[in-house]
Amino acid sequence: MEEKLFEVVEDIVFRVTGKKGLVMETDFVKDLGLTSLDVMNMICAFEDRFDMEIPTREVWKLHYVRDVIDYMIKKGITEV
Repeated sequence: MEEKLFEVVEDIVFRVTGKKGLVMETDFVKDLGLTSLDVMNMICAFEDRFDMEIPTREVWKLHYVRDVIDYMIKKGITEV
């Protein structure tokens, strides 16, 4: 499941930002240089893809690719 979620995250990040070469420890801001607008666009894409809402207070905890995947698993996302 984790591998499939990683592929989805990788695809969304590429479509929103044009950035490639993610690993689980990729920091969206420090490693990819994303702005807060980039992050919010990426979160909106996750919400659309998984038909869910991610509260703003949770968004600011999602610094790394691993954080997003762990969050999705915690929320019971099993279909990708």
